[in-house]
Formats: sequence, C-alpha cells, structure tokens
Amino acid sequence: MSYGFDPFISEKNPYLGAYLSVVSSVAKLISVGAGRENVHFSFQEYFQRMTGEDKIWGEPMCALLGALKAQLDLGIGAIGGKDSMSGSFESIHVPPTLVSFAVGVCDANSIRSQEFKKAASPVALFVPETDENGLPRTESLLKIFDHVTDLLSSGRALSAMAVGRFGASECVYKMAIGNGFGFRSVNDLALSINTIGAIVLEYADANETENVIGYVTEERIFKLENASVSMDELENLYESRLESVFPTLTKGVNEGENFAFETPASPYRGKKIDKPLVVIPAFPGTNCEYDTERAFLLAGADVQIVVIRNQSKSDVEESALEFSKAVDNAQIIFIPGGFSGGDEPDGSAKFITAFFRNPAVRASTMKLLKERDGLIGGICNGFQALTKLGLIPYGEIREAEECEATLTFNEIARHQSKIVRTRVSSKLSPWLKYADLGKPYAAPISHGEGRFVAPKHLLDEMIHNGQIATQYSDENGNAATSITDNPNGSIFAIEGVTSPDGRVFGKMAHAERVGQNLPLYINVPGDYDLGMFKSAVDYFKN
Repeated sequence: MSYGFDPFISEKNPYLGAYLSVVSSVAKLISVGAGRENVHFSFQEYFQRMTGEDKIWGEPMCALLGALKAQLDLGIGAIGGKDSMSGSFESIHVPPTLVSFAVGVCDANSIRSQEFKKAASPVALFVPETDENGLPRTESLLKIFDHVTDLLSSGRALSAMAVGRFGASECVYKMAIGNGFGFRSVNDLALSINTIGAIVLEYADANETENVIGYVTEERIFKLENASVSMDELENLYESRLESVFPTLTKGVNEGENFAFETPASPYRGKKIDKPLVVIPAFPGTNCEYDTERAFLLAGADVQIVVIRNQSKSDVEESALEFSKAVDNAQIIFIPGGFSGGDEPDGSAKFITAFFRNPAVRASTMKLLKERDGLIGGICNGFQALTKLGLIPYGEIREAEECEATLTFNEIARHQSKIVRTRVSSKLSPWLKYADLGKPYAAPISHGEGRFVAPKHLLDEMIHNGQIATQYSDENGNAATSITDNPNGSIFAIEGVTSPDGRVFGKMAHAERVGQNLPLYINVPGDYDLGMFKSAVDYFKN
C-alpha cells in the first residue's frame, strides 16, 4: 500500500495536484516490485468549507477531474474513498487535498526494500516525458513502470525508489543510509530532477550503463562532481530536525544485564493430548485473534475463539459463562494483542482484568492452571492483562491492589512500532522449549504501554526464579541499554516474563505476526521463529 500527495502542487493547481497524487502512489508501488496489475485506488478528499464563491466550488471539481484523468490514463480504477468539506477554521483553510492510496495485491516474494544493497552498484534514473502542462505522457510513464518492474522481478535491479518533490537527490540519500553506504554522482544535474513518476534504481550488475547517474560507495560520503559531504553529517541533520517535537531518543541508560536461567520447565503430568484446545478470548478492541489462531493451528492445536460481548450486563454475564465453559474443556488460554476498550480510561487492559476477575472465569482459569497443568499466554495487550491480574509474576489471579508489577507508558512517551530483537534469558517456561538460551530473535512490536516496572524486591525474586524469560537485545545479542533497541525503556530490558513455574508467559513482541511458515518480513533479516506456539502444543504430548 502506498500514498501520493503534494500539498504545494495541489495548492497552486488542484487538477495537476490530484493527477500527480495518483501517479505518485502507483510509482511507489512500482518501486518496491508490486507491479501495476491488481492495483486499485481509494481517495481521501479534504477541502475548505464551501461558500458562494465559484472558485472555491471549482477546487474539488478540478481535483476530481484530475484524479479521473489519471485513472483513465493508467487504466486503474478507484474502488472507495472519503470526502470532507470542513477544512476551515475562521480564515485558515486546508489546501485542496486529494490523497491517493494505492493498494496492490502481489506475491510477497516479489517485494524489494528500498535501501541500497551493495557497494559499487550503478544507480540509474528513469524519467518519463512530460507534456506542456507538466503531466507525464502516459505511454512514456507506463513504459518506465513496466521496465522497472521487469528489472526488479528479474533480479537485474536490487532496489528502487519513486522520486518526490525533493528530487532524485532525496531518493539517493534515503537509499544510502539504510545499509550505511555513500553515493558518488556522475551527473549532478540529474539529482535535481523531481518529475513525479520518475524512479531511481540500483542495478545488480556493476557493468550496467542505462541511465546511470552515479554509484553506491562503501565510503559514507555523498560525493558530487565538485563537492562532497559526510553521510554522518547529513544523517544527523535529517534525524535531528524534529527531535524536540517527536523524540527518538531518551535521557539516561537502562541496566543491561544478560540473564541466563538454564533450569528447564517442569513436565506436563496429565494424560497425553495430541491436539490441545486453545481458547482465545476476543474482547472489544482485540485485533490479533486471527493471527494467534493461525499460529496455533499451524502448530497443531485446535482453537476456539470466544467473542466477549459487552453491550449489556447480560451480554457480559453470558460471555463469562461461555468462556468459563470453554476453558473447562481446554488446555491453553491465550489472550491476544490489541487495544481492549481503546486503552481508556487511563491505561490498558482494564476490561480484560475485570472480566477475568468474574467468579466463574477466575475459577475456571485457576482450575486449568492448578489442577490440569494448563498453560496461559498473552502478547502485548494480553501481557498487560496477565500482569495486572497477577498471573504474572505470581501465577494466580489477585486483586488489583495486590499486584506490584505493571506495564506502563513507554519512556519515550509515545507509541512505538518497529522490528526489535529479543534474547531468550530463561528456559524455565514450557513456552520456550524450542528456543535457544541467549539467542536473539526478531519480532515486531506495536505498543504505547510496554515498559515493565516492579519494586526491587520483586525483581530480585523474579531474577532468582528465572522468571525474566526474554529481554530486548542489541545487534550483538546483549541486553539492550538504549531506546534504539529497548523501545519502551523497560527495566533490565525486560520483554517477556513468566509465572514462578513458567506455565504463564507474557511478552510484548508479536511472535504471532511473523508469517509462521510463510516469512512475512522478507527484507528484514533475523530469525523470527521463537517456536513458542509449537512448544506449547508439544508440551501436552509428553
């Protein structure tokens, strides 16, 4: 999925701006290898409040005509959209806005990330011809789109990026910083070209010559024909510009001790079960139940999703009864991620914890743990709930005032969404049977409240017991000490925690969102297979 919109162009010419928004959104899909087949648009329009002036009414009409012309020229249609004409506050108005969202369906293996892949690669620029109005000529544009698609799919090209308002120089810079490369120009003039629809491309073969404007360099220098500047200097300028508004760094350094608890989990003592049943509660705001279901199905379990309804008191009571009955027949409870109740008011997982303190639900949950050697897991919102219930770190449901640990707001004071590394710090839990102690695993995170905090006496006890299951780690596999690798500032870089016996396990990183048998993050290196779902299922086969 991509988008296209330049407010500065649209402000001057709504027709041109809308047309180029559509072209830009497709060019971005082309540059990552998606191609232009199976592409559709959705438009978001936003204009000032309509008055009696003809010119004001003409702005949305011009924008819609421009977007329509682009659709006809590209042979791609819009299947949805949303409009608003309330973009005014007193005498302040939004510019004429038509944002084009382009969605392409394609094989994930055809997608290419946009950073330069290797030194000495030639870098080319493909620019479509334009007419007297500044619009790209359709035949020229589509020829470039198809040519770039062929170069990427055949392996002749390693990466590409669509040109925007700041020209080819912006593309070259952004493509270079990803893997720490530099760039040497052989055509400085070409770097200033900012034609929408143009694409910068990295060739795989050092002998390619078509449209070459420069070369990728090992040395971190942005070198023009008669001048040069350090990439470090450019990167600092680029990243620090909005640091005071949207901080990426925090003050101070967290403790980074590497924990290593080798004592394995206690075995399952019940009757062998080849296909354990997993019960997944889906609360209002839960959004990972299907990813979690798929992970368990692939691991060999049966899964039952129970939708928790809350539109009335009777809904809640009936849901609690349905859930507790399901748990009575299950071996595993898993609370998936999401934003239950919108994380309001003031913090996450409150509705989940209230639900689990229902007498029937509490009784079934504790019976599963204490009498049937069952397992309980939770990721993200689920981890928050387990901690605030007391199941982590105590192994039992407690009242709120008895729970000393919690997951609170990220130290950076905003939501974090990225790929992180987590090292396995303990083998206590059956959930980590197939994970390697000390090994870092990659996983996505997406949370605003992931910082684990607890009083010192409780932390000391947890460390002694081996309950610190996983820690955020740096690229060398050591417990993370900076916000770059520890995205929420969690104490001791704690990412996952267990109950004293290891059978309750919660973590922030989304092990269920990694594609399982189909790699999802094919351009982000790392081992994503923590094996936690397979470990849980096989626990009952002993």
